[in-house]
Amino acid sequence: MKSGTIFAVASGVGKAGVAVIRISGDAAESIFSAFAVTCPSPRRAGRVKLCDPKTGGLLDDALALWFPSPKSFTGEDVVELQVHGGRAVIDGVLLALSRLPGFRMAEAGEFTRRAFENNKMDLTAAEGLADLVDADTTAQRDQALRQMAGALGDLYEDWRIRLLQATAHLETTIDFSEEDLPPGLEADVRSRVEALRQAIETHLQQGHRGVRLREGVRVAILGAPNAGKSSLLNRLAQREAAIVSATAGTTRDVIEVHLDLAGIPVILSDTAGIRDTSDHVEVEGVRRALTQAAEADFKIVLSDLSRDPPLSQEILDLLDDSAVLVANKSDISVAGGGQEVTPTVVISALTGNGIDALMDLLEDKVKERFQLLEQPGLTRARHQRALEQCVESLMRFEEIPSILLLPELAAENLRSACASLGHITGRVDVEDLLDVIFRDFCIGK
Repeated sequence: MKSGTIFAVASGVGKAGVAVIRISGDAAESIFSAFAVTCPSPRRAGRVKLCDPKTGGLLDDALALWFPSPKSFTGEDVVELQVHGGRAVIDGVLLALSRLPGFRMAEAGEFTRRAFENNKMDLTAAEGLADLVDADTTAQRDQALRQMAGALGDLYEDWRIRLLQATAHLETTIDFSEEDLPPGLEADVRSRVEALRQAIETHLQQGHRGVRLREGVRVAILGAPNAGKSSLLNRLAQREAAIVSATAGTTRDVIEVHLDLAGIPVILSDTAGIRDTSDHVEVEGVRRALTQAAEADFKIVLSDLSRDPPLSQEILDLLDDSAVLVANKSDISVAGGGQEVTPTVVISALTGNGIDALMDLLEDKVKERFQLLEQPGLTRARHQRALEQCVESLMRFEEIPSILLLPELAAENLRSACASLGHITGRVDVEDLLDVIFRDFCIGK
C-alpha cells in the first residue's frame, strides 16, 4: 500500500449544492490546524471556515466530520469536508490540501483499497461497493447492497472454513500420526469434500444469473430484412435509436439500447436482417446477427405478416426455448399462406398495437429467470475462474484411492482449493490450519 495521506472529491463531478472531499491517512487530523479551524468531536459535524494555509484567505464556510482510526471507512484517520459545490471552491480546497506536507491526490479506488487492506471489508464487498456506485436498476442496487454487506463473501468464507477443517483433520495424519486419531477419518473428510464440491458446482450453475444482473440481460431482435426489427427497437426504447427505412438491408451492424425491465437491466440488440446475400458488408451483418442469436439470453424472432410465407427457413431455425415468436405488421393485411408457427404475440411496431403485451411477456420471462435468489450469486468472471479451480482441486482429491496412504498429496489438493476460495475474498492465511487442528483434536493435551 502506498504511503501518505490521500484526498479526493468523493461526490459526483460537476456543479452541485454540496461537494464532499475525503481525506484519509495519518496526517488527516492536521488539516484542522492547517486550515485554522477547531477539530469537531468524532463523528459529529462541525461548522468550519476554511482559510487557505498559504494566503490566509477564506476558501469556504463548510462542514467537517472527523473519524478517528479505526472507526472509519478506510480504517485510518479520516476527515470529510462538506463544501459548497462550485468549481472555484473545490479547486481552492484541493490546491490547499496538495500543498500540505505528505498529502497527495488519491488514485482511483485507493480509499476502498485501504479499507480492504485494513480489514474493513473483503474483496467481494469492495466489488459490491463499486457495483452499487454503477447501479442503474433496482435489481442491480439490491444485488450490490447484498454483496457489499458481505453476503457473497460470507458464503465463500464459510466454504473456506469448511475446507480448512477438512484439511486440518487430514493434516493430523501427517504431523501427529502417533496420536490417537478419530475412527472413520478418511470417510469423514471425503464426505465433507464431496458435499462442498456439490455446493460449489450448484453455485457455478447459477452464476450466470448474478453476472447478468450486474452486466445486463441480453435480448436480441432477429428476423428477415424489413421485418420491422429497427421499428420494434425504437418502440421498446421509446426513442429513435435505429434508422428505419423501407430499403431492405439498412441495418448492417448491431445496435444496442439499455432498458429497465421490472428493475432488471436489459441490453436490447437490433440486428441485420438474416437472408442469403452476395453483398460482403451485409454478409458480415448477418454473421454478427447470428452471433448475437447464439449469445443472447432471450431472442425476439420477428415474423412479417405482410410476406408469404411470413417466416423463411433461416428464421425458423432460430426458434428454440429462448425464443419468443412475435408476428409484426398486424396493421397490414396478411399476404397469404398463413403462419407456419403460431406466434406468441401479435404486434404492430408502427402503431404500437400489442407492444404492452410484448413488454409484459418479456418482463415475466426476465424476472422468472434472473430474479435475486436467497443465496447470492457470483458476479464476476474472476469469481467463476477461482471457483472452477477450486472444484478441479477437489476433484483431484476425490480421485486419490486412499488419502491415508497419500496424505501429503491429498492435503495439497485441499490447500490448493482453500487458496482458490481465499483469492476471491482476499483471505489466504495458512496459519488458520493450526488453530483448527488444536481446537478440534486437542493434540498434546
